[in-house]
Amino acid sequence: MMIIIAEFFVVILKVLWAFVTAGAKWVVRPKEKSVAGQVCVITGAGSGLGRLFAKEFARRRAILVLWDINSQSNEETAEMVRQIYHELDAPVTKDGPVGGVEEVPPFQPQVYTYVCDVGKRESVYSTAEKVRREVGEVDILINNAGVVSGHHLLECPDELIERTMVVNCHAHFWTTKAFLPKMLELNHGHIVTVASSLGLFSTAGVEDYCASKFGAIGFHESLSHELKASEKDGINMTLVCPYLVDTGMFKGCRIRKEIEPFLPPLKPEFCVKQAMRAILTDQPMICTPRIVYMVNFMKSILPFEAIVCMYRFLGADKCMYPFLAQRKEAMNNNEAKNGI
Repeated sequence: MMIIIAEFFVVILKVLWAFVTAGAKWVVRPKEKSVAGQVCVITGAGSGLGRLFAKEFARRRAILVLWDINSQSNEETAEMVRQIYHELDAPVTKDGPVGGVEEVPPFQPQVYTYVCDVGKRESVYSTAEKVRREVGEVDILINNAGVVSGHHLLECPDELIERTMVVNCHAHFWTTKAFLPKMLELNHGHIVTVASSLGLFSTAGVEDYCASKFGAIGFHESLSHELKASEKDGINMTLVCPYLVDTGMFKGCRIRKEIEPFLPPLKPEFCVKQAMRAILTDQPMICTPRIVYMVNFMKSILPFEAIVCMYRFLGADKCMYPFLAQRKEAMNNNEAKNGI
């Protein structure tokens, strides 16, 4: 009994120390780690946040492996990455053996592109094998690819619901199973889950999307605990949960107009900058903006009816309806053009 009590007090001290160290990071910004020369796989790299992640890692001289279902957009991202490499391609100098200065050839990072449908596990596994064979072992995995159906539940075809779940959630299992074994062997690596605030709290009209992001976050958290239980302290995990990002994915989504100036859609560049800082400082989770932390906490302690009242006040209860209406209108227009 005394042993349990002693351990309990040790746990309390460790919890308090965790609060202290977390608070210290607000005051003293942690040093960012170097990813130069490390192999970084980014899914959904052909556009949106994936493209911006690629550009940020390129600026830090990582070796980029870009996955996307769209070959053309993926190659466009690769060209942007090559341009960044070219701008960084300048000789460096170091002290010579006899006190002089000698020029050192700069490291030449490369970018590789692969067409991969992460919604098909066979495509994931075969592409991962190509990466290992042609590039090498992966150090950083950015699970970024995502889709949204844009339909109310009862109007959404089953195939689109399945597609949303597979790409946004199941694909994380397959990419992780493909690259985690070597990370475990080397006790080195970093896995990033690009989720959403809609994986922490939900809203009406996007049931499939919310479910997929809740699932991705559950997978991420469980895997994080498994790595801790395995004492693999060299493998880091970062969960990225941004508020609505202005990438066009949810074009038309609106909260109450009086509130919107205080909670505007996030600029994609800002979102990725914040995420990169979290990744490079091994931060376990980043919510952008910080009010997302508070909303998630309030959801955990307030009665459901209180949450509903808050949603209605903010206009968050039906914020997706304009987006869904636009998607439906666009689909009807396409059908009309095709003579359907």
